[in-house]
Amino acid sequence: MALPVLKTVTRTQGNNKALKEGLVKPEGFELEFEEVPVLVHAFRRMVRDLEFDVCEMALTTYLCAKEHGVKFTGIPMFLVRDFHHGAILHNVNHPVSDPRELEGKQVGVNRGYTVTTGVWARSVLQEEYGVDLDKVNWLLSGDEHVEAYKPPSNVKPIDADKDIQQMLLDGKLAAAVNIKTDHPDIQSVIADPQEAGISAFQRNGHYPINHLVVIRDEILEKYPDVAVSIFNAFAESKRIYMEQLLGGKLEEPTAIDRLYLRLHEMGADPLPYGIEPNMGMLDYLFKTAASQHILREPVELDKVFVPSTLDLIA
Repeated sequence: MALPVLKTVTRTQGNNKALKEGLVKPEGFELEFEEVPVLVHAFRRMVRDLEFDVCEMALTTYLCAKEHGVKFTGIPMFLVRDFHHGAILHNVNHPVSDPRELEGKQVGVNRGYTVTTGVWARSVLQEEYGVDLDKVNWLLSGDEHVEAYKPPSNVKPIDADKDIQQMLLDGKLAAAVNIKTDHPDIQSVIADPQEAGISAFQRNGHYPINHLVVIRDEILEKYPDVAVSIFNAFAESKRIYMEQLLGGKLEEPTAIDRLYLRLHEMGADPLPYGIEPNMGMLDYLFKTAASQHILREPVELDKVFVPSTLDLIA
């Protein structure tokens, strides 16, 4: 009897590689992978049209979509982690010497206000530097994946003919969040941002979650075992990756591989899956998303994660 085939999107990376290559398979299901070169395009397609059965998804995009009634539900497999102190950029010719200087000024935001990296970067400004985010005028370069979301009054799109990088270079913006550039005059507001992130981790366990996995509710209803099966498959793929990483078997380690290795050497699990080992960061993100006017209601774990996965850990 043929197994159910689930149309799936997840970016190929260390912890997913064994799954993508077919070395690991979910019990009782086949995953048919679709490659979407720009992963955020898959997020949008999933949020707006539910194009996939299983899809990697940015965490705050997911939370916002769930609050607005999109019919998918998350599994607590947190595929991407990183620090975002380096996402806050300024023009060295118009420097920001103290992040609190951003209050009352215009700050560009790449894509939408609900983009997860932007949420984490603003939380750094708020929690570590005392910036009142409501006093900053945030200018967006794009729209939100969740069309129904309405941002606060201090969040507006830039004019269609404007470019955030050029506005930053021209001194029209005090800073920008999450833009991709190699221009020599655009640098991090926070000095040595990677070490700043490590310090935050050592100080209070700050270790941002970026992506999880969601499944269409229709699939969850049709196949009650699918969430646990998918969780276990991703978990086994992660186990294989960590064995290779810790054994020095990766031929060309990336920057994120090296970060995960460093965190492991500090005694941390660099990729904890499951609610329990991530509860601190999840709770912090839920509160942060509310304070940034992204979420309107308190988060109930059994509503945003598939109930059968709440106690799973890997």
